[in-house]
Amino acid sequence: MIRCWFSFLLLGVAASVPLLAHHSFAAEYDDAKPIKVTGTITKVEWQNPHVWYYVDVKGDDGKITNIAFSGGAPGQLMRRGIMKSNLQIGATITVDGFKAKDGSNNAFGSKVTYPDGRMVFTAIQEDQNKR
Repeated sequence: MIRCWFSFLLLGVAASVPLLAHHSFAAEYDDAKPIKVTGTITKVEWQNPHVWYYVDVKGDDGKITNIAFSGGAPGQLMRRGIMKSNLQIGATITVDGFKAKDGSNNAFGSKVTYPDGRMVFTAIQEDQNKR
């Protein structure tokens, strides 16, 4: 009986580890600090728990800043028809999102717009509906 309870407790702890690694939008990003930048995609990481894409943005002073944008989970995006190929390295894009609370060059990217007007929503739809 004790062994059964111990096994149940161990299973509960093991199952909660992925939850601890995943942070909510509100824990990491500031919805009072929207960001909209135009730049060039330099890198795409298409892996769980969230995709990341990196964009070189040229400031008014000519300095290039690389901003890392977090998007939805790959599985969620693919179910909506968004594939890794939608974020092509070297492409010029405009990203709408929200800055990280920690002041880093990280942000939550909710929408990517290409110069021809095509849009890719890289955030999960539930997050889109909250804004």
